[in-house]
Amino acid sequence: MICAIASGKGGTGKTTVAVNLALSINGPVQLLDCDVEEPNCHLFLKIPTPKKKTASLPVPVVNREKCVNCGQCSRACRFHAIACLATGVLVYEELCHGCGGCVKSCPNNAMEEVPRSIGDVETGIKGHFTFTQGRLRIGQAFSSPLVRAVKQGTAFDGTTIIDCAPGTACPVVAALRGVDRVVLVTEPTPFGLHDFKLAVETVRHLKLPFGAVINRADAGDSRVCDYCQKENIPILMEIPDNRRVAEAYSNGQPAIEAVPELREKFSELGRRILEDSSFSKDGAA
Repeated sequence: MICAIASGKGGTGKTTVAVNLALSINGPVQLLDCDVEEPNCHLFLKIPTPKKKTASLPVPVVNREKCVNCGQCSRACRFHAIACLATGVLVYEELCHGCGGCVKSCPNNAMEEVPRSIGDVETGIKGHFTFTQGRLRIGQAFSSPLVRAVKQGTAFDGTTIIDCAPGTACPVVAALRGVDRVVLVTEPTPFGLHDFKLAVETVRHLKLPFGAVINRADAGDSRVCDYCQKENIPILMEIPDNRRVAEAYSNGQPAIEAVPELREKFSELGRRILEDSSFSKDGAA
Protein backbone atom coordinates (compact mmCIF):
# COMPACT_ATOMS: atom_id res chain seq x y z
CA MET A 1 0.00 0.00 0.00
CA ILE A 2 1.37 3.39 -1.05
CA CYS A 3 -0.32 6.48 0.36
CA ALA A 4 0.70 10.03 -0.49
CA ILE A 5 0.15 12.95 1.88
CA ALA A 6 -0.32 16.13 -0.12
CA SER A 7 -1.70 19.65 0.27
CA GLY A 8 -2.61 22.54 -1.97
CA LYS A 9 -0.47 24.96 0.04
CA GLY A 10 2.31 25.00 2.57
CA GLY A 11 1.70 25.26 6.30
CA THR A 12 -1.41 23.09 6.49
CA GLY A 13 0.23 20.35 8.58
CA LYS A 14 1.09 17.91 5.80
CA THR A 15 4.41 16.83 7.34
CA THR A 16 2.76 16.53 10.76
CA VAL A 17 0.22 14.11 9.31
CA ALA A 18 2.81 12.15 7.31
CA VAL A 19 5.23 11.68 10.23
CA ASN A 20 2.65 10.83 12.88
CA LEU A 21 0.73 8.55 10.55
CA ALA A 22 3.90 6.61 9.69
CA LEU A 23 4.81 6.30 13.37
CA SER A 24 1.31 5.02 14.22
CA ILE A 25 1.26 2.16 11.71
CA ASN A 26 1.98 -1.34 13.00
CA GLY A 27 4.28 -3.53 10.97
CA PRO A 28 6.86 -2.63 8.33
CA VAL A 29 6.52 0.97 7.22
CA GLN A 30 8.61 3.39 5.23
CA LEU A 31 8.35 7.16 4.99
CA LEU A 32 9.57 8.89 1.84
CA ASP A 33 10.18 12.62 2.11
CA CYS A 34 9.64 13.79 -1.47
CA ASP A 35 9.71 17.47 -0.58
CA VAL A 36 13.28 17.45 -1.85
CA GLU A 37 13.71 21.22 -1.87
CA GLU A 38 12.94 21.49 1.85
CA PRO A 39 12.96 18.01 3.46
CA ASN A 40 12.06 18.19 7.13
CA CYS A 41 10.63 14.82 8.21
CA HIS A 42 14.04 13.89 9.60
CA LEU A 43 13.72 16.63 12.23
CA PHE A 44 10.99 14.62 13.95
CA LEU A 45 12.32 11.09 13.45
CA LYS A 46 15.89 11.34 14.76
CA ILE A 47 16.86 8.44 12.47
CA PRO A 48 20.42 8.55 11.14
CA THR A 49 20.73 8.34 7.35
CA PRO A 50 24.03 6.52 6.81
CA LYS A 51 23.28 5.41 3.26
CA LYS A 52 23.67 8.15 0.68
CA LYS A 53 23.72 7.93 -3.09
CA THR A 54 23.96 10.60 -5.72
CA ALA A 55 21.06 11.17 -8.08
CA SER A 56 21.89 12.42 -11.54
CA LEU A 57 20.24 13.68 -14.69
CA PRO A 58 21.53 12.71 -18.16
CA VAL A 59 22.54 15.79 -20.14
CA PRO A 60 23.87 15.90 -23.72
CA VAL A 61 27.43 16.57 -24.75
CA VAL A 62 28.28 17.44 -28.35
CA ASN A 63 31.01 15.63 -30.26
CA ARG A 64 32.44 18.49 -32.33
CA GLU A 65 34.12 16.15 -34.79
CA LYS A 66 30.84 14.44 -35.75
CA CYS A 67 28.53 17.45 -35.50
CA VAL A 68 27.59 19.06 -38.83
CA ASN A 69 25.53 21.82 -37.18
CA CYS A 70 22.30 20.68 -38.84
CA GLY A 71 20.14 22.02 -36.00
CA GLN A 72 18.03 18.90 -35.65
CA CYS A 73 18.81 18.58 -31.92
CA SER A 74 17.75 22.17 -31.29
CA ARG A 75 14.44 21.67 -33.10
CA ALA A 76 13.80 18.46 -31.16
CA CYS A 77 14.33 20.08 -27.76
CA ARG A 78 10.99 21.24 -26.31
CA PHE A 79 12.70 23.01 -23.43
CA HIS A 80 14.97 25.31 -25.48
CA ALA A 81 18.05 23.85 -23.82
CA ILE A 82 20.01 23.65 -27.09
CA ALA A 83 20.96 26.50 -29.40
CA CYS A 84 22.42 25.95 -32.86
CA LEU A 85 24.76 28.88 -33.54
CA ALA A 86 27.10 29.66 -36.39
CA THR A 87 30.00 28.68 -34.13
CA GLY A 88 28.43 25.35 -33.17
CA VAL A 89 25.85 23.77 -30.88
CA LEU A 90 25.48 25.22 -27.40
CA VAL A 91 23.87 23.20 -24.58
CA TYR A 92 22.29 24.95 -21.58
CA GLU A 93 22.54 22.28 -18.88
CA GLU A 94 20.33 24.22 -16.45
CA LEU A 95 17.38 23.97 -18.87
CA CYS A 96 17.87 20.32 -19.81
CA HIS A 97 15.19 17.89 -18.59
CA GLY A 98 17.20 14.82 -19.53
CA CYS A 99 14.55 13.49 -21.93
CA GLY A 100 17.09 12.22 -24.48
CA GLY A 101 15.21 13.58 -27.47
CA CYS A 102 18.22 15.44 -28.83
CA VAL A 103 20.38 12.32 -28.77
CA LYS A 104 17.79 10.27 -30.64
CA SER A 105 17.18 12.99 -33.22
CA CYS A 106 20.84 13.52 -34.18
CA PRO A 107 21.41 11.96 -37.63
CA ASN A 108 25.19 11.69 -37.13
CA ASN A 109 25.27 10.32 -33.55
CA ALA A 110 27.13 13.46 -32.57
CA MET A 111 25.54 13.69 -29.14
CA GLU A 112 25.91 11.51 -26.08
CA GLU A 113 24.57 11.77 -22.55
CA VAL A 114 26.65 12.18 -19.41
CA PRO A 115 25.30 12.22 -15.82
CA ARG A 116 24.99 15.54 -14.02
CA SER A 117 24.50 15.41 -10.26
CA ILE A 118 21.27 17.05 -9.06
CA GLY A 119 21.11 15.90 -5.43
CA ASP A 120 21.37 13.07 -2.95
CA VAL A 121 19.06 10.29 -1.76
CA GLU A 122 19.58 9.42 1.92
CA THR A 123 18.20 6.35 3.67
CA GLY A 124 18.09 5.30 7.32
CA ILE A 125 16.60 2.26 9.05
CA LYS A 126 15.50 1.86 12.67
CA GLY A 127 13.78 -1.39 13.53
CA HIS A 128 10.81 -1.91 11.20
CA PHE A 129 10.89 1.75 10.16
CA THR A 130 12.65 2.86 6.97
CA PHE A 131 13.13 6.52 6.13
CA THR A 132 14.28 7.95 2.80
CA GLN A 133 14.63 11.57 1.78
CA GLY A 134 15.98 13.55 -1.14
CA ARG A 135 18.09 16.70 -0.93
CA LEU A 136 18.16 18.84 -4.05
CA ARG A 137 21.50 20.52 -4.59
CA ILE A 138 21.60 24.29 -4.46
CA GLY A 139 21.21 25.86 -7.88
CA GLN A 140 19.34 22.93 -9.44
CA ALA A 141 16.16 24.02 -11.20
CA PHE A 142 14.33 20.71 -11.55
CA SER A 143 13.36 18.55 -8.59
CA SER A 144 11.08 16.00 -10.29
CA PRO A 145 13.96 13.66 -11.31
CA LEU A 146 15.13 13.57 -7.68
CA VAL A 147 11.56 12.87 -6.52
CA ARG A 148 11.49 9.89 -8.86
CA ALA A 149 14.83 8.71 -7.46
CA VAL A 150 13.43 8.82 -3.91
CA LYS A 151 10.36 6.88 -5.04
CA GLN A 152 12.48 4.02 -6.33
CA GLY A 153 12.23 2.75 -2.75
CA THR A 154 8.48 2.12 -3.05
CA ALA A 155 9.11 -1.53 -3.98
CA PHE A 156 8.53 -2.38 -0.33
CA ASP A 157 6.70 -5.19 1.48
CA GLY A 158 4.68 -3.05 3.85
CA THR A 159 3.07 0.38 4.02
CA THR A 160 4.67 3.34 2.27
CA ILE A 161 3.85 6.92 3.23
CA ILE A 162 4.98 9.67 0.84
CA ASP A 163 5.30 13.23 2.10
CA CYS A 164 4.81 15.37 -1.02
CA ALA A 165 5.91 18.93 -1.60
CA PRO A 166 3.18 21.54 -1.08
CA GLY A 167 1.19 22.80 -4.04
CA THR A 168 0.22 21.17 -7.33
CA ALA A 169 3.31 21.69 -9.51
CA CYS A 170 5.42 19.08 -11.33
CA PRO A 171 7.27 17.72 -8.22
CA VAL A 172 3.91 16.96 -6.60
CA VAL A 173 2.60 15.21 -9.70
CA ALA A 174 5.82 13.17 -9.85
CA ALA A 175 5.29 12.10 -6.23
CA LEU A 176 1.62 11.23 -6.78
CA ARG A 177 2.05 9.03 -9.83
CA GLY A 178 1.65 5.35 -9.05
CA VAL A 179 0.27 5.72 -5.50
CA ASP A 180 -2.78 3.82 -4.24
CA ARG A 181 -4.32 6.54 -2.07
CA VAL A 182 -3.97 10.28 -1.51
CA VAL A 183 -4.67 12.13 1.73
CA LEU A 184 -5.14 15.87 1.16
CA VAL A 185 -4.38 17.97 4.23
CA THR A 186 -6.11 21.32 4.49
CA GLU A 187 -7.16 23.93 7.03
CA PRO A 188 -10.51 25.73 7.50
CA THR A 189 -9.44 29.11 6.14
CA PRO A 190 -10.22 30.94 2.87
CA PHE A 191 -6.68 30.33 1.59
CA GLY A 192 -6.86 26.71 2.73
CA LEU A 193 -10.10 26.13 0.85
CA HIS A 194 -8.86 27.85 -2.31
CA ASP A 195 -5.72 25.72 -2.56
CA PHE A 196 -7.54 22.60 -1.39
CA LYS A 197 -9.77 22.91 -4.45
CA LEU A 198 -6.67 23.03 -6.68
CA ALA A 199 -5.34 19.88 -5.01
CA VAL A 200 -8.69 18.13 -5.50
CA GLU A 201 -8.63 18.99 -9.21
CA THR A 202 -5.11 17.56 -9.46
CA VAL A 203 -5.86 14.17 -7.88
CA ARG A 204 -9.07 13.88 -9.86
CA HIS A 205 -7.15 14.56 -13.06
CA LEU A 206 -4.72 11.78 -12.07
CA LYS A 207 -7.71 9.52 -11.27
CA LEU A 208 -6.54 8.71 -7.74
CA PRO A 209 -8.76 7.78 -4.78
CA PHE A 210 -8.47 10.46 -2.11
CA GLY A 211 -9.81 11.80 1.16
CA ALA A 212 -9.26 14.85 3.35
CA VAL A 213 -7.69 15.60 6.71
CA ILE A 214 -8.64 18.94 8.25
CA ASN A 215 -5.98 20.36 10.53
CA ARG A 216 -6.80 22.96 13.18
CA ALA A 217 -10.40 21.99 12.49
CA ASP A 218 -11.93 24.09 15.26
CA ALA A 219 -10.00 27.28 14.46
CA GLY A 220 -11.76 28.42 11.28
CA ASP A 221 -15.16 28.19 9.63
CA SER A 222 -17.22 25.43 8.05
CA ARG A 223 -16.56 26.20 4.38
CA VAL A 224 -14.06 23.36 3.92
CA CYS A 225 -16.49 20.85 5.47
CA ASP A 226 -19.32 22.22 3.35
CA TYR A 227 -17.20 21.88 0.21
CA CYS A 228 -16.26 18.29 1.09
CA GLN A 229 -19.91 17.43 1.66
CA LYS A 230 -20.92 19.02 -1.63
CA GLU A 231 -18.17 17.24 -3.57
CA ASN A 232 -18.61 13.87 -1.78
CA ILE A 233 -15.07 14.02 -0.39
CA PRO A 234 -14.69 11.87 2.74
CA ILE A 235 -13.17 13.60 5.76
CA LEU A 236 -10.82 10.97 7.15
CA MET A 237 -9.70 12.87 10.24
CA GLU A 238 -10.01 16.20 12.00
CA ILE A 239 -7.14 17.51 14.12
CA PRO A 240 -8.10 20.12 16.72
CA ASP A 241 -6.19 23.34 17.19
CA ASN A 242 -3.95 22.36 20.09
CA ARG A 243 -1.14 24.45 21.52
CA ARG A 244 0.70 21.32 22.67
CA VAL A 245 0.85 20.10 19.07
CA ALA A 246 2.33 23.43 17.95
CA GLU A 247 4.90 23.39 20.75
CA ALA A 248 5.87 19.81 19.93
CA TYR A 249 6.31 20.74 16.27
CA SER A 250 8.58 23.66 17.15
CA ASN A 251 10.70 21.31 19.30
CA GLY A 252 10.97 18.59 16.64
CA GLN A 253 8.74 16.19 18.60
CA PRO A 254 6.03 14.03 16.99
CA ALA A 255 2.54 15.11 17.99
CA ILE A 256 1.55 11.62 19.15
CA GLU A 257 4.28 11.79 21.79
CA ALA A 258 3.29 15.21 23.08
CA VAL A 259 -0.46 14.55 22.89
CA PRO A 260 -0.95 10.80 23.51
CA GLU A 261 -4.68 10.93 22.74
CA LEU A 262 -3.78 11.67 19.10
CA ARG A 263 -2.06 8.30 18.69
CA GLU A 264 -5.35 6.43 18.46
CA LYS A 265 -6.67 8.98 15.97
CA PHE A 266 -3.67 8.50 13.71
CA SER A 267 -3.91 4.72 14.13
CA GLU A 268 -7.54 4.95 13.04
CA LEU A 269 -6.45 7.05 10.05
CA GLY A 270 -4.00 4.31 9.15
CA ARG A 271 -6.77 1.72 9.31
CA ARG A 272 -9.03 3.85 7.14
CA ILE A 273 -6.27 4.23 4.55
CA LEU A 274 -6.21 0.46 4.16
CA GLU A 275 -9.97 0.41 3.56
CA ASP A 276 -10.85 1.06 -0.07
CA SER A 277 -14.34 2.22 0.90
CA SER A 278 -12.95 5.17 2.91
CA PHE A 279 -11.81 7.08 -0.18
CA SER A 280 -13.57 9.06 -2.86
CA LYS A 281 -13.56 7.33 -6.25
CA ASP A 282 -14.81 10.42 -8.10
CA GLY A 283 -12.65 10.49 -11.19
CA ALA A 284 -10.63 7.42 -10.16
CA ALA A 285 -10.13 4.60 -12.60
